Amino acid sequence: MSAPLEVDCQHVKARLDAQQPFLFLDCRERDEYETAHIESTTLIPMSELAQRVGELEIHRDSPIIVHCHHGGRSMRVTNWLRQQGFSQVSNMAGGIDEWSQTIDPSIPRY
Repeated sequence: MSAPLEVDCQHVKARLDAQQPFLFLDCRERDEYETAHIESTTLIPMSELAQRVGELEIHRDSPIIVHCHHGGRSMRVTNWLRQQGFSQVSNMAGGIDEWSQTIDPSIPRY
């Protein structure tokens, strides 16, 4: 059974709070990450993903939640990873912008 294609920020926060294991993947570019990021995320920019996908191999059968700024790039990354056989990948709808509005207002919006 595969993971839902998309989850909301509250779902992700609940998983973090419950200490449920998953890879929280930030697919934005490094300068965006340096401007604002969510603790416990792993940065692999979408522009580097094809070259770095091997780094995700240990997570192939584990939950992965991908986020970007608003959810567009992360949906593309989610779909691409699913095509590569990562069935437990979900996109975080709304991205870090939604996260900073609904979960953690200390994270700067940009």
